[in-house]
Amino acid sequence: MHALEDLDVAGKVVIVRVDFNVPLADDESGNRIITDPGRIEAALPTLDYLRDQGARVLLIAHLGRPKGSVDPSLSLAPVAEALSQYLGTVVDLAADIDQARTLLERVSPGEMVLLENIRFDPRETSKDPLERAALAGELAELGDIYVSDGFGVVHREQASVTDIARLLPSAAGRLVQRESEVFGSLLGDPARPYVVVLGGSKVSDKLSVIGNLIPRVDRLLIGGGMAFTFLAAQGYSVGDSLLESDQIPVVEGFLEQAERRGIEVALPVDVVVADRFAADAQVRVVPAVAIPDGWMGLDIGPATAKRYAERIAAAGTVVWNGPMGVFEMTPFASGTRTVAEAMAAAPGMTVVGGGDSAAAIRTLGIEESAIDHISTGGGASLEFLEGKELPGLTVLEDSA
Repeated sequence: MHALEDLDVAGKVVIVRVDFNVPLADDESGNRIITDPGRIEAALPTLDYLRDQGARVLLIAHLGRPKGSVDPSLSLAPVAEALSQYLGTVVDLAADIDQARTLLERVSPGEMVLLENIRFDPRETSKDPLERAALAGELAELGDIYVSDGFGVVHREQASVTDIARLLPSAAGRLVQRESEVFGSLLGDPARPYVVVLGGSKVSDKLSVIGNLIPRVDRLLIGGGMAFTFLAAQGYSVGDSLLESDQIPVVEGFLEQAERRGIEVALPVDVVVADRFAADAQVRVVPAVAIPDGWMGLDIGPATAKRYAERIAAAGTVVWNGPMGVFEMTPFASGTRTVAEAMAAAPGMTVVGGGDSAAAIRTLGIEESAIDHISTGGGASLEFLEGKELPGLTVLEDSA
């Protein structure tokens, strides 16, 4: 696929698909504020390059899932304000394509316009290729070049992700290029031992990832809610912990496959349990094989966290996707913190696979620069690790 430097952008209108799907909350005055600007910051290297080259830029992004209708609570207005502060220049928000065209005629080289939430238009996510193509055509008429820099959406077949790339000279932005290189290396020849830490609530969300990783990795470290289905597959009672009983046969198959291949699948040896799902619940640490009835596991225990940290420290390459517990509640954050700190201290190649893991890094105050790569795309990074073809990347390769 082409890189930014492969295209002459000076004086051109460059359409950039970015991922500004940032978390929002209401402040005390009822104003919508961004609680984690990480995805905006990740786009800055591409935007700075285009500014320096004298391009006029139209930014396309989505926020949330408005399902094809206008939802004021999902407006990109807070993003436009934040981006203006980052860039030190006003970034106008265009309400629709017509207004975007007008604003682009007025801006000077190096300036930008942000189009309002593209998912307000039902054609963006339509299953009908003709509807998506119609929207892509209208967008393409606004510019000369297309740059894909929203890694969080490259696993989607959408008008502003795939269809428009077929209509204009296209390139990968700095972020998409970096993400592609990192995850490509993980599927290629990573430094050994290759360790993957998987957490999160449901094992069903990670089935394809686990199936694709078992032949590739040296160790799998399992935590989070999904660990209890693994423990149940080994015949242990998990009390009131999260359990996907229908996935037990699948997990049994994974464990058998890993054993045949000599792959270590590490499960919790102790668990932080609570009598209810609340920050002020009664809390105990118990062996993972002896979770009391009526209690639920909400974090890996200290012995498990220490064990996982040691394996992370010894890894040549380590990938982490999914928290070890309910890190948003202080009593159940220790396991995730220990893993995050181990990632930051590890001498090997360290990759955090976006989503809740990336949020945990920031929430827990871990130094981001100490980790080699923090992905901006939770779903995209998972599908990359699953070995799936990502439409938003394939279309860039086809246009190269």
